[in-house]
Amino acid sequence: MQLPENIADLCRAYTEGLRLALGCKLHGLYVYGASVFPETVATGDVDFHAILEDSFADSERAAVLALHETLAIQFPPLGAELDSYYLLLEQARQSGLPTHQLQTDIVDKSWALHRAHMLAGRCVVLYGPDPSTIFPVPTWPEIEEALAGELAYVEKHLDRYPDYCILNLCRLMYSYRTGDVVTSKAAAGVWAATEFPQWHQLIELANRSYAGKSTDEDRETMRTDVKDLLAFAHQQIQRDFTGPKAI
Repeated sequence: MQLPENIADLCRAYTEGLRLALGCKLHGLYVYGASVFPETVATGDVDFHAILEDSFADSERAAVLALHETLAIQFPPLGAELDSYYLLLEQARQSGLPTHQLQTDIVDKSWALHRAHMLAGRCVVLYGPDPSTIFPVPTWPEIEEALAGELAYVEKHLDRYPDYCILNLCRLMYSYRTGDVVTSKAAAGVWAATEFPQWHQLIELANRSYAGKSTDEDRETMRTDVKDLLAFAHQQIQRDFTGPKAI
């Protein structure tokens, strides 16, 4: 799986920096999310899971924070948008929500979805073993709980991130309909525009926004119409969710 050149360069620098900062304490580093899907036109951040053998020492924590500051300067704009989740190997091997080792008040509420993506090969191994040797296969109840969390996040951020909410609602409808959670927002948007043509224009506005081409009028339309899409998505999800599915 080949990353876009600008993201590949950032990943190389990040990997080298973490190995220097952490040494053998770094067990694995994986990039996943929109960056690894070829249909993605643009992404606002880059998602990583960094697996640690043990907790940060104070000096290591400082070195990692300094690395993020350096990458933000050297690789604008994405260098400042590394969505890096640092977790302990012991927790990575379990289904319970892992604690972020830099921000210990945060847990990965989408852990089941992230595992599903990585185990399906929708990640790039930057350092360490194959994900299948670490991450447990998620059950459908775990997946459903994570999907419910994604839906709750959308409900709280309609006005702030209408483009994200539109495309993530498409992905949620797709996942509940098919039982497949390993898809991108871009691909789910294509599916939803075909399946529900009445939302085609709104989905196109969200795609234009991700490509950096939206106008003030577009953004206002998205903020207004995403509320109706949310109500529609609730109806579809209620109809499609009939209980456990094979994954």
